[in-house]
Amino acid sequence: MQQSTSYKWFHWAGIAEGTSFLILLGIAMPLKYLAGDPRAVRWVGSAHGLFFVVYVLLALIAARNHRWPATQIALALLASILPFGPFWFDARLRNPATCSAKSAN
Repeated sequence: MQQSTSYKWFHWAGIAEGTSFLILLGIAMPLKYLAGDPRAVRWVGSAHGLFFVVYVLLALIAARNHRWPATQIALALLASILPFGPFWFDARLRNPATCSAKSAN
């Protein structure tokens, strides 16, 4: 994966992972526990699981390609388990003043 391509794929994986997590927490879980319908959790949860794995793999690829320090890798992985985390981390990568990565292209 080329450097600029790794950030592009990581960016889109973050959007998919973050959005699926918010849908899981904000729509599917209330449908399951308040309306008694577990189907949404089954489908959205499966999609979120796939997006989560892709996000983590692409974070590790981007980290290797851009020589991220350990703290940057830890933040990327922490962002994957927090609501709105991938969006925050993506914004952090796009702002060179807050990013500790050596290359933000």
